[in-house]
Amino acid sequence: MSNLFKADWMNKYKEEWNKEPELSAALNKISFNSVIGYGFEGADAPVGYIKVENGHVVEAGEYSNQTLNWDLRASDSQWKSWFSKEPGMTGLGIAFTTGKLKFIKGDYTSMLKDPRMASPFVKSFGVMSRV
Repeated sequence: MSNLFKADWMNKYKEEWNKEPELSAALNKISFNSVIGYGFEGADAPVGYIKVENGHVVEAGEYSNQTLNWDLRASDSQWKSWFSKEPGMTGLGIAFTTGKLKFIKGDYTSMLKDPRMASPFVKSFGVMSRV
């Protein structure tokens, strides 16, 4: 496994998230609050997490039993492929339906139905590529 989603990586992700208006400002407009875990398929728990308050990441680090609203999992190679090229809504939809992106917790379908959340969700993958 790589350093992906370890504390340093998650804190850099926090910085990049908060600098991206298509994430932080867009989610602030809808008062988005959530705790999101990121990890690998088949693992018992995510590796890292972020805590989002009003669209901005206020905490980031390695997961240690925080209560999650969202828990996203994929293979190491799949995560890295998304970082090299932002997947877009279609790419993420295909990844979800084919099982390459798993939501252990969280409702992917309801999120996609709300464009105020769907666009920032896609952008979050692009932001990961900056870490």
